[in-house]
Order: sequence, then structure tokens, then C-alpha cells
Amino acid sequence: MAALFALIASVMWGTSDFLGGTLARKRKVIAVVAGSQALSLGVGILVVIISGEWQKDFWGWHGYGIYAILAGYSGYIGLLAFYAGLSQGRMGVVSPIAALGVVIPVAAGLLRGDNPKSLQLLGIFVAFAGAVMASGPELRGKAGVKPVMYAGIAGLCFGTAQVFMALGSRESAVMTMVGMRVATFAVMGTIAFAKRTVGGLTRVDVPLLFVIGALDFGANVLLGMATHMGLWSIVMVLGSLYPIMTVILAAGIHHERLMKIQYYGIACAIAGVAIISAGGGA
Repeated sequence: MAALFALIASVMWGTSDFLGGTLARKRKVIAVVAGSQALSLGVGILVVIISGEWQKDFWGWHGYGIYAILAGYSGYIGLLAFYAGLSQGRMGVVSPIAALGVVIPVAAGLLRGDNPKSLQLLGIFVAFAGAVMASGPELRGKAGVKPVMYAGIAGLCFGTAQVFMALGSRESAVMTMVGMRVATFAVMGTIAFAKRTVGGLTRVDVPLLFVIGALDFGANVLLGMATHMGLWSIVMVLGSLYPIMTVILAAGIHHERLMKIQYYGIACAIAGVAIISAGGGA
């Protein structure tokens, strides 16, 4: 079940990224991020009220509070660095480097006692390699120092955020995600209020922003639940396969042409999932 939740989270994240990227062609990226996260906070609050998760423990190292805040700001800084890298460099350089951030939660899982079988370790490696290749790495040409630096920061922050998400999810996956959104919304809301702008967003954008935010929130919750149910080292890799969904949607809807290495990456990731399943899942 943990592996299934992680794979569903990947599909949801990939779809959310595709829709967000599509909207960002017409609106400012930071506005799309802020708008979708604000609406996802509304979704989270509704889920909390219905489920009664608000009664979970906020305080202390065994609560979700500190981890939600740290995950929220780590992810937010990572997102800013990621888009800064994309604005100054090529996606084929920035995206694969940022994808390497999954090494952090995988390493954390192994250090905390994960003991995957030999076949599962092979599947982890194959699936991870597939995720990096599917993001379209450019193997030729020079890359500037700044884009690579920003990509490295993004990967570090994304990986760190996943570790904090997993730690907070021990108490409550839902409240951890809501806490993340509250933390980041406080910053983005303050910036929007100070500049008196919503970045060009209009009422027409609200339904799509809602879908983007809901998918992202749901993916976070599912991955958090998966880390509580299975091995981090497997769950985090399966959750990192979201670029595959993004590139498939881009090819099918926007008719974007995929590179050969991306096709190899998709096939490699599918093979990795199959190997992990053969080894006993998560």
C-alpha cells in the first residue's frame, strides 16, 4: 500500500506541475505558486475539520508543528531557487540536478534503519536513474555557474523538506501539510499585501489554481502517509517519479517533442518500479 500511495502521489505531483507550468506561460510563476498554495490551504483546512486531525499534537519533537514549519520553508526556498535556476539556465541542466535531492531522504531512510532487500536496492537505483533521465538532462554544452548553483540549492531544499514531511507525518500527515501551507502563506501573503498585487492573476484562473493546489496537497499527504507505512528509501524514490507524468502530459497535450533519453528514462523508471515490486514492494 505504501508503494501504491507513493506512485499515486507522483502522478498527482506530475499533473500539478504540468498544469502549473501551463498557467505560468500566461501568468507570473511566483503568482501561480502563491495562488495555488493559498487555495490548497483552504482544501487542507476543510479536510482537517472533517477528519478531526486538528486534535493531533502540535508541540515537541514528537508533534508535527516544528517539522511542518521547517518543511514549509525548506520547500519554499527550494522552489524559489529552482525557478531562479530555470530563469537563468536550461531546464535540461537545472531539472535533473534538482531531482538529485531525493538522495537526501533515501539516505535518511537507510540511516534510520531501512533494510531493503538486494532486489529492492536494484529497483531503487533503476527507478532513480529513470527519474533523472526523464527530466531531460542535457549532456552537451556548457552550463553557467549560477543555474547549477541554484539547482543544487533546490535539490538540497527539496530533499530536506521531504525528510521533515516524513517526520511530521508520524503524528499527522494532514496537519503537517496544512502547517506547511500556513507557514509559506504567511510569507507570500505578506509580500502580496506589501506590494498590493496578486501577480496578474484573475478570477478566471481560480478553478485551475484550485486543481493545481488540491493535487499538490493530496500528493504531499499521500507521500507522508506512505513514509509512515513503508521504507523511506523506497517510498521517496517512487514519489520522485513525477517528472514522468509531466513530460507525458506535455507530449500528449502540448505536443512537445521528447528526447531519446527521456524515453529511456520513462522505460527505466517503469522497470525500476517492477523490480521493487518483485522484491516485495515498500
